[in-house]
Amino acid sequence: MSEGKATLFADREEWKDVEPLEQYENMNPLAPILYTPEYKDATGYFRAIAKSGEKSPRVLVLTEAIIRMNPGHYSAWQYRYETLLAIDAPLDVELKLMNEFAVKYLKSYQVWHHRRLLVTIMRKPVPELEFITLSLSEDSKNYHTWSYRQWLLAYFNDEEDLWAKELDFVERMLTQDIRNNSAWHHRFFVVWASGVRDGEEDRERVLKRELTQQSISLAPNNASAWNYLRGILNHNKVAFSSVAEFVKLYTVPYDASRKDIVDVDLPPPGPSADLPCAAAIEFLADVYEQEGDKDGVQRATELWKSLASEHDTIRVKYWEHRIREALESVQS
Repeated sequence: MSEGKATLFADREEWKDVEPLEQYENMNPLAPILYTPEYKDATGYFRAIAKSGEKSPRVLVLTEAIIRMNPGHYSAWQYRYETLLAIDAPLDVELKLMNEFAVKYLKSYQVWHHRRLLVTIMRKPVPELEFITLSLSEDSKNYHTWSYRQWLLAYFNDEEDLWAKELDFVERMLTQDIRNNSAWHHRFFVVWASGVRDGEEDRERVLKRELTQQSISLAPNNASAWNYLRGILNHNKVAFSSVAEFVKLYTVPYDASRKDIVDVDLPPPGPSADLPCAAAIEFLADVYEQEGDKDGVQRATELWKSLASEHDTIRVKYWEHRIREALESVQS
């Protein structure tokens, strides 16, 4: 359909047999919505065909026009899908149209939901990965795009070709932007939350590979990498204290006189790192709190106080809450 100014449906010969239905409003609405003439025209005809139950090729033309003006029009999307099935329309043609829509209306939930419905029927998931990669080049953190990718992998979970290069894909995304929280979340989904893939059976080896010390050393104040580290330790029921020596390196100011030996297990921060790192201080406090005794809580409390007063003052109320909660647990 042309992007230019379209002819009103009221002026189209093929719609002369339909009487449009205007939107019902009170006689004197308090806040009337000022729709454009084109939108009022198209939705008037949509209400009429929805009432009559018509499913035909011209309904696809009508719903496309409405969606281009309002990609969040749920009823138009749903009726379009029902019409596609009713008239046995070619779904590959519809999917090509969705390629345009998904990029143009990137943040519209309805676009991605419609795509899911189409792929569920067509059952050709592998080509979707290339499309998703293209879509992420437009917005590498778009929630709907990442959610769709995870749905695709989960729904077609037994398709080994679909999973074959997924970890490589995540690596590329993190290489492009190590602070991409969506990519870190997807990595957890791929490695830990979607079953064990071939070659990944040795979970201890996988855990050691997934520890994020190198990523943290590159960007110490990247909350995403610290959250991922927490997540995988919790998932594998490994105590935070197992990485305490590494964490401590990031809780103190950088020492220019220190001569670090290259250690892949304990990579130190570089001279440009903004230290002390608030995320590391928080992590170390959790290490102490996990000890569960009075001394551990006391050490954790001192770290939370430093966050509240100096290193993370914007969350002062939160740190005060953590202190009260920990002290009350010890007293009880």
